[in-house]
Amino acid sequence: MDNFIKIVPPMDDAVVSKLKAGDMVKISGTIYTARDTAHKRMVDLLDAGKPLPFDPKGQIIYYVGPAPARPGKVIGSAGPTTSYRMDPYAPRLMEVGLKGMIGKGGRAPEVIEAMKKHKAVYFAAIGGAGALIARSIKKVEIIAYEDLGPEAIRKMEVEDFQAIVINDIYGNDIYQIGRAKYARNE
Repeated sequence: MDNFIKIVPPMDDAVVSKLKAGDMVKISGTIYTARDTAHKRMVDLLDAGKPLPFDPKGQIIYYVGPAPARPGKVIGSAGPTTSYRMDPYAPRLMEVGLKGMIGKGGRAPEVIEAMKKHKAVYFAAIGGAGALIARSIKKVEIIAYEDLGPEAIRKMEVEDFQAIVINDIYGNDIYQIGRAKYARNE
């Protein structure tokens, strides 16, 4: 039996509100990639009143700097990068409609508050499983900041990209829930 929730971006508030910390998801459709330098450039554009390289409304950004593709492949290893480097920029992108982020590791309190306020979620992909994750990526196109190499913004078409909801719009954090479950009561 498949216990995954199927998601097809763009997401709206109704979809996001059904996701709970600990839910396993399979994402199919378009997602975007960006890391810290690309995030800074996007926030600088927003602050200058200029358009972004893509419309973030309802979209998911995957924090990844993929390895080059081998012959016959669309992408190389594509494992998640540590998310806290995007924390200074994530709330601003949620303000303009970003609904999902995929990475690894925990998020800052202000990012969690922004998720609650703007109805967005944070997913984790499995670190160290970049080659396996790459199998779910069917098409890749660089759409901005090619000068950043692996950290350029990419538009990816994915099929059954597996992730788990870490932070939901209700303030739940699966990392905290997991720790509490095994904490000693002294």
